[in-house]
Amino acid sequence: MSDLRELYQEVILDHYKKPRNFRTLEGARHVEGYNPLCGDKVTVYVQLEGDVVRDVSFQGSGCAISTASASMMTESLKGKTRAEAEALFQSFHALLTGKTPADDGSKLGKLEVFSGVREFPVRVKCATLAWHTFHAALEGKNKTVSTE
Repeated sequence: MSDLRELYQEVILDHYKKPRNFRTLEGARHVEGYNPLCGDKVTVYVQLEGDVVRDVSFQGSGCAISTASASMMTESLKGKTRAEAEALFQSFHALLTGKTPADDGSKLGKLEVFSGVREFPVRVKCATLAWHTFHAALEGKNKTVSTE
């Protein structure tokens, strides 16, 4: 278990140090997210092509968990339909809140690295901030998302 936890930490640190899709998307829907508890801020950009997430990116500043989660989220959501993106959002949220059946991790793939976050309830908001912000952008909401 210790080796697995180390691997998870390495993946999270890699995405924190070299976040993927850390950029703006001109002409894309975008929504800001804020975690007042720790100061994490994120703007998520979403380009849809019909019912498919054509591109997704983010910008902002936050802790390692917040940044890594946003980075891995963008990689996971590209090319997904709205329904698939919604299902992934729900599965990820359930994983972090401990409401996921043991076999549900297969649907999450690499996102399973965040499973240990549920042991630290205050960090769950860090890991889910970008996801809630993406969800608001997908729904066309134009209001800042807050974890409080």
